[in-house]
Amino acid sequence: MEYRKLPHGGEKISVIGLGLGGIQKTPDEEIERVVRTAIERGVNFFDLCAGGKNVYAPFGRAIAGQRDKVCFQLHFGAVYKENRDYAWSRDLDEIKRTFAWELETLSTDTVDMGFLHCVDEDQDYDELVAAGLLDYVKKLKEEGVVRHIGFSSHTPSVANRVLDTGLIDMMMFSINPAYDYERGDELGVGSVSERAQLFRRCQAEGVGISVMKPFFAGKLLSADASPFHQALTHAQCIQYALDRPGVLTVVPGVRDTADLEKLLGFFDASDAEKDYSVVGTLAADRAEGSCVYCNHCQPCPAQIDIGLVNKYYDLSRAGDRLAAGHYDKLSVKADACLHCGHCDSRCPFHVRQGDRMSEIAAYFAGLGK
Repeated sequence: MEYRKLPHGGEKISVIGLGLGGIQKTPDEEIERVVRTAIERGVNFFDLCAGGKNVYAPFGRAIAGQRDKVCFQLHFGAVYKENRDYAWSRDLDEIKRTFAWELETLSTDTVDMGFLHCVDEDQDYDELVAAGLLDYVKKLKEEGVVRHIGFSSHTPSVANRVLDTGLIDMMMFSINPAYDYERGDELGVGSVSERAQLFRRCQAEGVGISVMKPFFAGKLLSADASPFHQALTHAQCIQYALDRPGVLTVVPGVRDTADLEKLLGFFDASDAEKDYSVVGTLAADRAEGSCVYCNHCQPCPAQIDIGLVNKYYDLSRAGDRLAAGHYDKLSVKADACLHCGHCDSRCPFHVRQGDRMSEIAAYFAGLGK
């Protein structure tokens, strides 16, 4: 397992987490088995939203005695009705009752990530503020009941509004090539540049991202269902999401241990099997000229990590004050470029990386003056 550090707090989070939204019809003993197996294999991040009321008790049993090994998200606004099905609410009293029940059922007195649930529209944000939900979560954090405040969204403009509060440590957002290159459904909101700028802002401000919908509800895994008319693999989709700025963990849904094993196969996949650069040909009209850090251009004859150099450049320009320091620590920088054209010929997104290396070298040199 690989881990990434949450900037605000320092917790180390597994790069693959688990979403429990699709496991609600699974027998209790299998739910417990999935969670225990995941923890044994190094998974330490879980999202309980939309799993249904019956998921909580087996999850609580699975983490008993090892609560310190896991981080999980609970969503303030996700509620469960008498039939045990998931719903959502902005009624503060109902949300408080749900949260009290969640803590009791999970046999814990703290939650790692307290999320404002489903903030997709400006009206959603206005309603949760008016209902006192934001103040309630802030109070819980002050009391130590909630360790970190986060939110889930599908909409860059609204996500930026929530980030403007300065209260956010974690954001859950839908990230996959279909959404990022405007080939998705109604939940894939925002242009290519709007989404990229949001991810860069999160990294610049130390807000971690947990990724939902990495497979576009499974459609990217099927040539018939994919908007690109070509199937991608689990490994390609996971690597794509992990390469976006700010992303700490990808949180796909699972139904059973077989699904879990399929996800964990990511760590056995070769670099070639994780290479998602084919997206550059599938979404050429949207991706043209933009480096997405896929490193399909490697190997560089000058040994430049071209993807990483581009990422630090983009982040620094987005306001990340640490990016220049990270760039400065690279053993081989952009000014080592030989302008041999190797990367230009291999880039599926048709980025003129030779010209860009000159631009990047001049930019960072200028910062040092």
